[in-house]
Amino acid sequence: MGDRIEIEGLQVAREMHAFIEERALPGTGVASDDFWKGLSALIHEKGPRNRELLAIREEMQGKIDAWHVERRGQPHDQGEYLSFLREIGYLVEEGPDFEVETENVDPEIARIPGPQLVVPVMNARYALNAANARWGSLYDALYGTDALGDRPAGKGYDPERGSRVIEWAKGFLDEVAPLFSGSHRSVVGYVVTENGLEAQILNDEDWRGTQTTQSRDIPSAQETPNVKHSMALSDPSQFLGWRGERDAPSAVLLEHNGLKIEIVIDRDSEIGGSDQAGVADILMESAISTIMDCEDSVAAVDAEDKVLAWGNWLGLMKGDLVEEVTKGGETFQRKMNADRTYTTPEGELVAKGRSLMLVRNVGHLMTNPAVLDRDGNEAGEGLLDAMVTVLCAMHDLSREGGNSLHGSVYVVKPKMHGPDEVAFACEIFDHVEDALGLPRETVKLGIMDEERRTSANLKECIRAAKRRVAFINTGFLDRTGDEIHTSMEAGAMLRKGAMKETPWIKAYEDRNVDIGLACGLKGRAQIGKGMWAMPDLMHDMLEQKIGHPKAGATCAWVPSPTAATLHATHYHEVDVLARQSELAEGGPRGSLEDLMTIPVADGQNWSEDEVTAELENNAQGILGYVVRWVDAGIGCSKVPDIHDVGLMEDRATCRISSQHMANWLHHGVVSEEQVDEVMRRMAVKVDEQNAGDPSYQPMAPGYDGVAFAAARELVVEGTEQPSGYTEPVLHKRRLELKAQRG
Repeated sequence: MGDRIEIEGLQVAREMHAFIEERALPGTGVASDDFWKGLSALIHEKGPRNRELLAIREEMQGKIDAWHVERRGQPHDQGEYLSFLREIGYLVEEGPDFEVETENVDPEIARIPGPQLVVPVMNARYALNAANARWGSLYDALYGTDALGDRPAGKGYDPERGSRVIEWAKGFLDEVAPLFSGSHRSVVGYVVTENGLEAQILNDEDWRGTQTTQSRDIPSAQETPNVKHSMALSDPSQFLGWRGERDAPSAVLLEHNGLKIEIVIDRDSEIGGSDQAGVADILMESAISTIMDCEDSVAAVDAEDKVLAWGNWLGLMKGDLVEEVTKGGETFQRKMNADRTYTTPEGELVAKGRSLMLVRNVGHLMTNPAVLDRDGNEAGEGLLDAMVTVLCAMHDLSREGGNSLHGSVYVVKPKMHGPDEVAFACEIFDHVEDALGLPRETVKLGIMDEERRTSANLKECIRAAKRRVAFINTGFLDRTGDEIHTSMEAGAMLRKGAMKETPWIKAYEDRNVDIGLACGLKGRAQIGKGMWAMPDLMHDMLEQKIGHPKAGATCAWVPSPTAATLHATHYHEVDVLARQSELAEGGPRGSLEDLMTIPVADGQNWSEDEVTAELENNAQGILGYVVRWVDAGIGCSKVPDIHDVGLMEDRATCRISSQHMANWLHHGVVSEEQVDEVMRRMAVKVDEQNAGDPSYQPMAPGYDGVAFAAARELVVEGTEQPSGYTEPVLHKRRLELKAQRG
């Protein structure tokens, strides 16, 4: 008990107790006794129901396993299969149509489609970067990536590349904020008149094709005789405001599809001085919302880790989080951006300078030793997250100009299986609100549609949270991992790449949007799509990720602030709210029968090379991720794949890879000896990929470290993991390593 405080029947780790008492409670108006009584009641009253729901998962899984085993070797009868799932309660009866009743939702959730970041909240630098990614430089995003088709060469500024960036960016302006006539490329100055924004354009013979004015000065519009005319925007209502003087603004603010664009004008800067209009940059509203993640992208296994995560969330909610950063030999403090202020004909316009922040709690599965109940059992980690993250968010609710301007707290709840578990999440937040003295439905709920029983019963899941729901999304990786584990006994699964061509994937993505729209989420909640996992391949992202807004998604995940700026261009190209109306008129797509198609291989015979390639790809990905998770406590990072392409990896990617290997091992496609041989060979590959990290501990040649053991356990014991999740093994092995290190 030396490291714990006994309070209200709980044994609380000293780190957590100190955090609550000294940092989280002061300023909320919540008394210490009320908090601890509320937490104790939550753990002791809701804990049994939590465990009961987990037992139901396992009971259903056992029945599904037995059903497949009994019919092994027989043709699959989809009708019989769906009837069986209804009999055991896996599929529930769908009720009448309804619309959600969520209120007090911020516009970033309800009305502004745009990119969404997901960031590990344990890393303060990443969290601050994400919060500040509400605005991003289009010039920098184009110049510094392969968005134009190639990467910048060398460290110095390349004027030719800069010209290509400016050409692309001004062409973008022509598309989203066109002039009544002419092009932004021909503008030599922007002025604000009584009629709004006007662009000064010179005669074509003087300025056709000119990109710089280094050899001459640009006189004012009144002095120059060769100004052809001043041209207004094609849609004058797109002009919102400006900074500086009317006849020489330093910034011009435009809006299109609900997203703001700032044209930065600075003739004294290097870029602006070489531009005929003095344009130094184009700033984009980029990451409209950000999920600060306590779950899949972090490695939080004890009180020390949880306090770090909660502490950063607290700093974000109070607005005082800072982080010392060293870059280019200079050290400085990074803090949260201020709002942006502009002049308008009516007075002043304030644009939010930070992304709207949601917090992702953990799911219902895991426990954490930060708190023990009266019987000495670890408390449900999801219960701890609910109570503490909402307490921290109360600091935001009591301040002006904070995160939510509508008095709401946005909690994303992952890995829920079916409507009963969604209803239980709502019960948890009912309790939290009552314990903390908050109005009911202060907490808005994000339902992650990433488990098979949730996607199959999505309408009823939304109904269970109809007064709280503010977000649904699809998550292909976790959904596939759950698909493999749920159908483990049905047979050997297709190769991972081939799974993307199976009917259930399209039905899953389409039904998610259609059901969300039918339940009235438009104008009240986000409908999201998954991550672009390759942060270095922005040219490919620009070509492909436009599919998400075209699918009717009001947000989609991106791996970096730069990617958010580039992805924002897609939301200018596609009017998502109009697209949602089109989809709603078209009727539902995808059937339950397609959604529940099992991606079994149906007797396919793979060559030895194909089997080896699949094993190597899976094993390398598992090892590359797990070694960082266990050894370094890094829950998400850019991990080189087997071809040395950097991929954003988190527990979802590890889940699908480990379950796929476990499935092939279970059905004899590969042997345990083959798995071990490939794991050892890929460990050497991962060691080589991390050779430049002085703190990295190689797995080879001993293969006797905790990280290697964890990766192997995820595969050879994969069929035994609850729902195929990686958390039990990873947490156990990370705690083992921390204990070894003292």
